Amino acid sequence: MQTLIIVAHPDLSLSLANKLLLQKLDNQNENVVIHNLYRIYPNGNINIHKEQELLESFDSILFQFPIYWFSCPSLLKKWFDEVLTYHWAYGRNSGYKLQNKKIGLIVSTGIEREKSVGLYDVDRIILPFKLTFDFLKVDFRGFFSIYGVPSNAVKSQNGIFKLERNINNNIQKVEDQLQGYLNFVRQFNS
Repeated sequence: MQTLIIVAHPDLSLSLANKLLLQKLDNQNENVVIHNLYRIYPNGNINIHKEQELLESFDSILFQFPIYWFSCPSLLKKWFDEVLTYHWAYGRNSGYKLQNKKIGLIVSTGIEREKSVGLYDVDRIILPFKLTFDFLKVDFRGFFSIYGVPSNAVKSQNGIFKLERNINNNIQKVEDQLQGYLNFVRQFNS
């Protein structure tokens, strides 16, 4: 059984955590299909019917994205708003097309795990997703969070993005969390 991973990162080339994790996943030959929303819909015009058909063809679905202002990137929010429609995903006589599908979240944060407590706890930040999944009657299997890996890009004085100088430390942070990521993804293939 394959797992669909819907990736929503506005620019994976400026990512460290998400880019490295997806590369490692690909190298491990895991039984997954990567669906990169920003690559497929660079202009933001989502093919709703195609997305709904894709979702219907998988029993396990993961959403992977960085936390942006205590939520998800804008295209993923738009995707939820447009794809999860009344009479398809929910509502009387809808059939709840995602009902009982295994769904999970993989999120990355720039904040260290120790600092993500209380108000900034990832479990609180993803509450709107949990509520959405509960409303859609899916089998929400939880989340995996990559902590403490900020973007590897910084804006230079001339306005051009360049790689952060301390990249080796951040690569090690991703490597330290890699096995947990792979184990989380594998549970959706069983």
